[in-house]
Amino acid sequence: MGSRRRRLSKGWLGRLLERRRGRRGLLPFRWVTGRVRIVAWRQLGTHEVEVAKIIGSVNRYRDFDQAFLPRHADPERLRHLTAALDRGEEFPAIQLYKVGDAYFVEDGHHRLAAARKRGARFVDAHVTEFVPDVPISADVTPEALVRKAEYSAFLKHTRLNELRPGQCIEFSELGRYRVLLKHIEVHRYYLGLERNSEVSYPDAVASWYDRVYMPLVETLRNGRVLDAFPGRTEGDLYVWISEHLHYLRQQEGSEVDVESAVRSFARNFGITGLERILQSILDLL
Repeated sequence: MGSRRRRLSKGWLGRLLERRRGRRGLLPFRWVTGRVRIVAWRQLGTHEVEVAKIIGSVNRYRDFDQAFLPRHADPERLRHLTAALDRGEEFPAIQLYKVGDAYFVEDGHHRLAAARKRGARFVDAHVTEFVPDVPISADVTPEALVRKAEYSAFLKHTRLNELRPGQCIEFSELGRYRVLLKHIEVHRYYLGLERNSEVSYPDAVASWYDRVYMPLVETLRNGRVLDAFPGRTEGDLYVWISEHLHYLRQQEGSEVDVESAVRSFARNFGITGLERILQSILDLL
């Protein structure tokens, strides 16, 4: 039992140290595109790509870490290519796949590793773009990608991105898009009562976004309420304040409006200006 615990501890400690040293593996391209919907693809040709935005691989994600140091790759080949760079030799453009603002190596892993080792900030690459239905940043994490997958499923179900191009509803926690679906269904019910007729689902989605979601979000923006909730999103606050508004109306009556609920929520649950300054100092430590 003791030896088993030591093995588990050693494995856990090794993974922790590896993460702290930036030794996590590259993100697999298929893992990413299997979680968000790809709506189009196109060839972008050859141009310079910022090295820091290359975060994954198509088929060699286990061979290099996120700094493109070899884990199971050929170190001798890397030394040979690095020496070639030192002699001033030029490499052919690498092949990259682009998803959102993130890039994945299709061919040229060792060439990229050598360029990174020599401090290159940009590399020449032939880029094929796969356009996702949700925004993907170059610093996306596996945890964030799970939330992106929920967002993608939400958009597939509601078609909100088609009904309201430019929409962007993101969360810092899992499971929140299911809450939005419930809000849409409730709004659809009351909209049917208001119109005295059946309301189609697309009409309900568009009406919920225009009459429920965006007015609350605009109130948040006008009051810069998000500043009092660092690390959170407008979507987070929409859900929380909607629940707070329901609570206030139960306690004080239906005359409580959205602006009052926003002020009450920020006053009771947001951090103060001094707390924000202290938090900023702690983040720097």
